[in-house]
Amino acid sequence: MRIRKDRKQGRGNVDLYVFAALSLVSFSVLLFSTRSFVASVKDAGLSLFSGFRGSIHEASSLVSNTVLSIQELATLRREYAELAGRMTRYEQLERSAAEIRQENNRLREQLGFSETLRYRHIPAELIGRDPDNLFSAIVINKGKREGIANNMPVIAYQNGVQALVGKVIQTAQFESLVMPLYDGSSYVSSRLSESRYEGIVEGRGSPDFPLVMRLIRKQARDEINYGELIISSGIGGVYPSGITIGRVSNILYQEDETSMGVELEAVVDFSRLEYVFVIDAEDMRKAEAGEGEADG
Repeated sequence: MRIRKDRKQGRGNVDLYVFAALSLVSFSVLLFSTRSFVASVKDAGLSLFSGFRGSIHEASSLVSNTVLSIQELATLRREYAELAGRMTRYEQLERSAAEIRQENNRLREQLGFSETLRYRHIPAELIGRDPDNLFSAIVINKGKREGIANNMPVIAYQNGVQALVGKVIQTAQFESLVMPLYDGSSYVSSRLSESRYEGIVEGRGSPDFPLVMRLIRKQARDEINYGELIISSGIGGVYPSGITIGRVSNILYQEDETSMGVELEAVVDFSRLEYVFVIDAEDMRKAEAGEGEADG
């Protein structure tokens, strides 16, 4: 009896489980078959994938914008370098044009002076200095080919003044050496332009030192003025007369000496000297002789 009762009770439990399972399956089928559930699932999937897609889009946009920014920066740097280089070339061209204008003005000035010279002359350009020469000579770009010879006087036109530079001491075919006034071996017969006293102008070996005019008669002391011009006298036939040498800067006077002297600043600024004129000595002597005969 008990065994049968247990069997009936076991079948009842199984039936209950089967019923519960079938009910769950039926409910699930019914739930999945409704549109609202499908829509909910679709919405959930769409939300999930749209968020993922948005993240991917933002990341790709960030990378793309970064790459574009780097490319634009490189382009800007290249364009800036090109513009900077172009600006530098423009500035160089502007400076070159300004230098050319200044050079043209200087050449016109020299040409105008050249037309006023009464002697035959050879224009030349200073191209250097000879450090090995005992006279520290100035080198010019004209020589024997142009007819330049030793002892020809050299003058310049600077700051509106015709000034004596020195004389030729050595010539080559295409170049010449000029001994400047400040050389210690330079001597020029000269006179004071106002008081007319004569003397000899000597150099002191450097353009930084003033020239000295010696052998001036002592009675000239009261007639010499500071700033008075000293010019070449033409005596000796080496230099033409009337060429400006310098201005009186100091008076040298000693009671126990038989003559006096003056210091003078050369009117030529040798540090800025660029162009000179070599005077034809023979033509100069002829002109000087002709003027002397006319005066007689």
